[in-house]
Amino acid sequence: MTAIVPESTPDPTRSAQELDAADATADSAPPTTRPSRRPRRGRALLTPSLIIGAGIVIVIVLFGVIGPFLVQDPLAISNEGMQPPSAEHVLGTTQTGQDVLAQLAWATRGSLIVGVIVASLALFLSAFFGILGGYLGGWLDELFSLFTNVVLILPGLPLMIVIGSYVQQRGLLLISVILAITSWAASARVLRSQTLSIRTRDYVHAARIAGEKPHRIISVEILPNLLPVMSSGFVFALITAILGEAGLSFIGLGVYGTQTWGSMLFYAQNAQALTLGAWWWFVPPGLMIAMLGCGLSLINFSIDGIINPRLRTAPKQAKQVRKAEQETMA
Repeated sequence: MTAIVPESTPDPTRSAQELDAADATADSAPPTTRPSRRPRRGRALLTPSLIIGAGIVIVIVLFGVIGPFLVQDPLAISNEGMQPPSAEHVLGTTQTGQDVLAQLAWATRGSLIVGVIVASLALFLSAFFGILGGYLGGWLDELFSLFTNVVLILPGLPLMIVIGSYVQQRGLLLISVILAITSWAASARVLRSQTLSIRTRDYVHAARIAGEKPHRIISVEILPNLLPVMSSGFVFALITAILGEAGLSFIGLGVYGTQTWGSMLFYAQNAQALTLGAWWWFVPPGLMIAMLGCGLSLINFSIDGIINPRLRTAPKQAKQVRKAEQETMA
């Protein structure tokens, strides 16, 4: 009975040179099947919404940072009032002959400064009351939660109107503080709930048993896990701050002495630009507000997809379900 020799067993009748040549050919030949590479995490997070949103925001930020150095004095008055866009004035002029493009550049810088200050203050307050209270617990957490709930139910816009109406010299910092006070409580609630979940995990207990101090546990063990949530809260606070400042400036309670998108809309309304058909005065600031809000919203949606992976897989699953239903009906 003849025994079956496996393919990997060398044939004793073949010479050593033939065996070496066969091994070299086998090594140089490309494999028939290669394992599929796992997609990198960075590529998975670079969604189209994130790229488009970041591109819009970067363009607006560059315009607000570099634009004021490239335009003329926004307060310079000339005899060319209510002139439509031309080669000399790309976005036309106001009722007093001021260049709209120059005002738009300076207003973009002012609105971005207000938004960044408010978002930073709101992020600090929400992290302080949410993370610190959620980790320490006890009476301090109850006190922080009570204060957060009180601030959360305060009507934001009426409160800003009341405070702004009683203060005559409304500086940039004062308006930013007013906007920050009314925009941090919701993020603090979210951060507190996340902190309560994280502090019960094993690595946090291990850090406590090892004798780590509370501030190190918060900064090393808890805070890195909350960065996506905090980033989403920062972007949302930035949107809220810019819209809130624009609303205050539109009714005449905005920043005093600083040009913003809302102040441009306020002066355009007082000069009856809409009635006179001077669209080049009120359309650019409104369009900038809409574009920045759209860009920040797309970034916020992308961050939400990072926080909750189900949001990334849900559209794909829904597409698969629709495809299966169409195949069933066919």
